[in-house]
Amino acid sequence: MNQVRIGIIGVGNMGSGHARYLNEGKIEGAVLAAVCDINPERLDWAKENLADTVERFDDAIVMLDSGKIDAVIVAVPHYFHPKYVMAAAERGIHAISEKPAGVYTKQAREMIEFAKEKGIVFSMMFNQRTNPCYQKLREMVQGGELGQLKRTNWIITDWYRTQAYYNSGGWRATWSGEGGGVLINQCPHQLDLWQWTCGMPKRVRAFCQFGHYHDIEVEDNVTAYVEYENGATGVFITTTGEYPGTNRFEIIGEMGKVVIEGTTLTFYKNEVSDMEYSRTADKGFGKIENKPEVYTFEDRGPQHQGITQNFVNAILHGEKLLGPGEEGIYGLTISNAMHLSTWLDDWVDIPFDEDLFLEKLNERVAASQEKKTVAAKVESTEGTY
Repeated sequence: MNQVRIGIIGVGNMGSGHARYLNEGKIEGAVLAAVCDINPERLDWAKENLADTVERFDDAIVMLDSGKIDAVIVAVPHYFHPKYVMAAAERGIHAISEKPAGVYTKQAREMIEFAKEKGIVFSMMFNQRTNPCYQKLREMVQGGELGQLKRTNWIITDWYRTQAYYNSGGWRATWSGEGGGVLINQCPHQLDLWQWTCGMPKRVRAFCQFGHYHDIEVEDNVTAYVEYENGATGVFITTTGEYPGTNRFEIIGEMGKVVIEGTTLTFYKNEVSDMEYSRTADKGFGKIENKPEVYTFEDRGPQHQGITQNFVNAILHGEKLLGPGEEGIYGLTISNAMHLSTWLDDWVDIPFDEDLFLEKLNERVAASQEKKTVAAKVESTEGTY
């Protein structure tokens, strides 16, 4: 194979963006071969805006069975990500899934194991991993420049949404249509970057408020506290109901503090370990010499195109994936744990009881107000492909 023929399942907001850059030939070694959507208006859009060579389908399985594609980008509502990744894997078709990996970890785990069994190249659209700012942060933390981690804090409250946004679709902000709110819709990238940089917490205590600022079923305001294996702690705060919002990520280690805000990363670097200084200093109020190192990143990296190019390179040349599909479960695990902690009003250890989570989720799906015309039954994906 010297060219990957890509199909897209779902040409709504995200899918149409992928279609545009593929259609413009911006991915080396790939061609947009087909698109699929159940909405005739989106297929009309594809006819008007994409090359005549791009085939259009109204049934994803028919497209997957057509022999026209080698790989697929799955850009449909959250519940259906695992279904179509597995359908592709069953046919030996490589896949990228839009975030999140699914709505619940049991579903995502089944998808990951199936894709591995079938031997396909499977990637997550974790486009923020291409951002040089977050790559630099991870390099510093993983490389030990901060020493032992002590605390992480992420305030990500610049997701402001109006009621009109939530009224724009019957599936939106419902348990049966979207499977959650700000954690599952807006924050998967931050949850992924958090664990990608700092590792997974061992337990979570979260406080999700449902319909706090909007007339919706799901969470639009969250404050969560986590603990790590080494004793470090973390706080994650997010909402869609505050304006102006903040996006500030702060990591503290024994060798200093890193703060990311906007396009700037600042490393306040200690000359010596604060833990060692505390043990050896003869002054009760001693201070450690500290020099800030400032890095500014105006370029956000190749983003979605970068992940797609990396995916194609993995298929054609064996390049290592930047967003391996199996890592999609990590951020989802954290958001599921936050939901479950709130529902139980208690701490939740990681790993948690996936069957209990699904039971609690299904209780909310059963009571969901989503229009039944677009309802997604929450069940195992087994047998649906």
